[in-house]
Amino acid sequence: MHDYVNWLRHASPYINAHRDCTFVVMLPGDGVAHPNFGNIVHDLVLLHSLGVRLVLVHGSRPQIESRLEARGLQPHYHKGMRITDAATLECVMDAVGQLRIAIEARLSMDMASSPMQGSRLRVASGNLVTARPIGVLDGVDYHHTGEVRRVDRKGINRLLDERSIVLLSPLGYSPTGETFNLACEDVATRAAIDLGADKLLLFGAESGLLDEQGRLVRELRPQQIPAHMKRLGSDYQAELLEAAAEACSGGVARSHIVSYAEDGALLTELFTRHGGGTLVAQEQFEVTREAAIEDVGGLLDLISPLEEQGILVRRSREVLEREIEQFSVVEREGMIIACAALYQIADSDAGELACLAVNPEYRHGRRGDELLERIESRARAQGLKTLFVLTTRTAHWFRERGFEPSSVERLPAARASLYNFQRNSKIFEKAL
Repeated sequence: MHDYVNWLRHASPYINAHRDCTFVVMLPGDGVAHPNFGNIVHDLVLLHSLGVRLVLVHGSRPQIESRLEARGLQPHYHKGMRITDAATLECVMDAVGQLRIAIEARLSMDMASSPMQGSRLRVASGNLVTARPIGVLDGVDYHHTGEVRRVDRKGINRLLDERSIVLLSPLGYSPTGETFNLACEDVATRAAIDLGADKLLLFGAESGLLDEQGRLVRELRPQQIPAHMKRLGSDYQAELLEAAAEACSGGVARSHIVSYAEDGALLTELFTRHGGGTLVAQEQFEVTREAAIEDVGGLLDLISPLEEQGILVRRSREVLEREIEQFSVVEREGMIIACAALYQIADSDAGELACLAVNPEYRHGRRGDELLERIESRARAQGLKTLFVLTTRTAHWFRERGFEPSSVERLPAARASLYNFQRNSKIFEKAL
């Protein structure tokens, strides 16, 4: 119960922030076919109930493949795109039509035993995407494979204003009455850009982008994407990254890649500070900066538990307010997750690094190292030659970063006179 209450309290800022925002959600055909699909629908309904304006774009690739196989037809691709001849188009329309009906039916559930009880959703779809043919590339005719020409922005916004969930299929129509097979990533990206969406949410098989060691990359800037795409080659993660990068360049502030196989991945990504997938954001998601008076409350929240454990020396709010200019902090979405302070020692060319603390949930990164580098840079800028640190619990961490064992006798007189022999802190120093 305590964990639930705690989670709800921490989620409340995000609930408020997401209300009345427009999210475009792309769910590939593999995700619709996955056993976790029902949970994803429940999570989408929850978002809708919290006031999020939802546009859901679904894919259909495995469903098309299965229909081609049933009819004895061979799928054809060129440069990763399906060639949609007349016979293939019939399979596409069959697969997309059945999927759309199945998704609408799932979103219409109102069973007493279901999380959707009382939701009374309205799902709207239709000819909201205008397409054009890709034509002939490298001498290859793509026939009925197309690309998005435009999205009916006014029509979709009108439906969203009426509290409908808008469902977009990977089909587009031309002014001449033709039907084109589209990539769901293309539909979702263009919809997010044309609607000025607040977020583009992309479902994939993995938790997000994985690095060479299989570890989750939690955050990316658009300019970092090309290097990852080169590494991934033709992997589907590369397509998701390309969609996220295109959305960002088109004005969508944030794109998220999450897993359709992991129960609750969408909610974890949207309603927790650390998330559960990969965020591609235009702005810096996490900043290291000098502290301001407005940060005092956040600093107290960060260091109070460490003071109670005896790891840090106690500092009152009044002391923090008076010494706030000595602090550097790491801020993540409005929360202070790490801090460190630099005190110049009177009548000397030495300084003291103090109150280095990192929130336990964020100790897996290099935030401590980043703060140490910032403090050292500030010390050099002030003309300091030596940096001292007094610690009771983290001696090895400082030793690994170039600090050498020292003593009270090595401390400048102004600091040595304040040394607490009862606390018995170990002293280290580093030449700058």
